[in-house]
Amino acid sequence: MPTLERVPALVATGFLAIPVAEALVALPSELLTRIEGAPIDPDLADTAAFSDAYGFPLEGGANCIVVVGKRGDEVRYAACVVLASTRLDVNRVVKQLLDVRKASFAPMDEAVELTGMEYGGITPIGLPASWPVYVDERVLSAPDVVIGAGRRGAKLFLPGAVLGALPNVTVVGGLATEPVS
Repeated sequence: MPTLERVPALVATGFLAIPVAEALVALPSELLTRIEGAPIDPDLADTAAFSDAYGFPLEGGANCIVVVGKRGDEVRYAACVVLASTRLDVNRVVKQLLDVRKASFAPMDEAVELTGMEYGGITPIGLPASWPVYVDERVLSAPDVVIGAGRRGAKLFLPGAVLGALPNVTVVGGLATEPVS
């Protein structure tokens, strides 16, 4: 099993995506000091593969999903953060949050271009400032969450409560549902 060499986020900026590193250094110290980063094998960046390879529980992983909806001519983007063991309720809850007729996952190339991050590494830290970030309330109770670092070759580790305290974040009850077995 590969090992994780977790370091304080400020030390980790060399292996993070540029927008993520820039956003980290702008965070208040009471948040920044609770965030760590670690380089990983980019082939193991996807949640299930990471969990299996590094022995990190799936319930401790969070996915950051870029969503999009349209209201008239206005295109609305947001990011949603849910535990890896749950599913984002895009058809009901996200649609209501964005106030659109139809919400969907943003196309991969669009998400990558707009965030400046790699697919499979998108994270709520460093997203465009105009985007709302919705975090499922269950994420907040996780003591140690692993999430993308903007690149497939790195991960961030932080308490779930820190995710809820990030800029532009709104905590939403019921943003995610339990997956159908």
